[in-house]
Amino acid sequence: MDNDSSIAQIAAILREEAGRLGPGARLPSSREIMRRHNVSPVTVSRAIGQLAAEGRVVARPGSGVFVTPQVAAAQEAVDLSWQTVALGDRVVDEEPVATLLGAAADGVVPLTGGYLPAGLRPDKQLGAAAARAVRRPDAWAMPPLAGLQELRRWFARQTGGDVTAADALIVSGGQAALTHAFRALAAPGTPVLVETPTYPGALAAARAAGLRPTAVPVDRDGVRPELLAEAFAVTGARVFFCQPTLQNPTGATLPVERREQVLQVARAAGAFVVEDDFARYLTEQAPASLASMDQHGTVVHVRSLTKILSPSMRVAAVIARGPAGHRLRASQLVESFFVARPLQETALEFVGSPAWQRHLAAVHSEIRTRRDALAAALATHLPQAEVHLLPIGGMHLWVRLPAEVDENALVEAARRNGALVSPGRLYYPSEPPGPRIRVTHIAAAHLAELHEGVRRLARAAAEVTRTG
Repeated sequence: MDNDSSIAQIAAILREEAGRLGPGARLPSSREIMRRHNVSPVTVSRAIGQLAAEGRVVARPGSGVFVTPQVAAAQEAVDLSWQTVALGDRVVDEEPVATLLGAAADGVVPLTGGYLPAGLRPDKQLGAAAARAVRRPDAWAMPPLAGLQELRRWFARQTGGDVTAADALIVSGGQAALTHAFRALAAPGTPVLVETPTYPGALAAARAAGLRPTAVPVDRDGVRPELLAEAFAVTGARVFFCQPTLQNPTGATLPVERREQVLQVARAAGAFVVEDDFARYLTEQAPASLASMDQHGTVVHVRSLTKILSPSMRVAAVIARGPAGHRLRASQLVESFFVARPLQETALEFVGSPAWQRHLAAVHSEIRTRRDALAAALATHLPQAEVHLLPIGGMHLWVRLPAEVDENALVEAARRNGALVSPGRLYYPSEPPGPRIRVTHIAAAHLAELHEGVRRLARAAAEVTRTG
């Protein structure tokens, strides 16, 4: 019978055969199909017509029926504009962080960046630590959700005071720690106080969490406590983000007296202090951490191994107590479960080996040499620029340019001359007070390259001055 079910059945059989034969192949003749499946000519004709309507086959009178050849379809631009409506307002601005993480092209001197160069990274020792780590029992098993107990205990001892392993949470690097902290401690739409200038990654993370960064000025000794108190009173903020040691970008380090004042101000405001101790291991002279001085759960402390070891050593600890600690652990659990155990085991192996102290000594010595060389080169080749201060360690110098210099033009001219520097505008939550640049000494391969980078920067400044 020539009913619909028979037609659908033959069409399904021919559809499968067309797929098996491939484009351009000839299907069996109508006579052969009728013989194989004991159906009428009308059923075969209608089944072939259905496949032709689907574009699967083409009939050529006198030759037969063929599987449709593949034709390169004209590539039309896909219209994704609907996503703009679906996504709503832009939340995450990656440009500042991408700018900081961008690699210099061949022949370009990096006077920006925040990681040790290849020659100063302990790659061989890290490799040896990793080899030992993966031989540990259960190295590939699931770790405790808050992190390896021994690693948490190590971070607690490093933080000082009465901090214990129970207060520590292992997370995937300092940036992840800040993201968790901002999400856990403040509700979207509320203000968060930040030093100005400050680390662009913190500004990006705060904004991604829906917070409104509000500036608190710093001087050569770091944040000014009296202005911090005023900012808490005016904004009603309940979180203050700061980098008390070797603040990025200024290099300022809060004296102990100011550290105590900051804690008093925050406690009076009923607010948290997020202490980003990112540069703790980039100096031998760091004062005691805010967390070690805190008796009331005011401080949420962030400490990372990334800066001192390798950009791929994404291991950090967040120290927090009480409900704040619980919220941070919940944020970590929901977002990423835990940090990979082999990475934690490697970090623990390295910091427990003699290589750790040797590496610290080597980096501290190199930082002193490079810091002094950069300051001298700037004084020689760019005397019109003013270095904010000579920091006790770290990787950068914060440089104020003459008021008439166009910061954007200088950064672009430096790039054309083969040197990368960070524009100062990245470091401000609102309008910058004037032209600034951050110049990094640690990213260059060696001192000769560092000097060459400053000479190129000076040529760029001369170009901008002539055309200004």
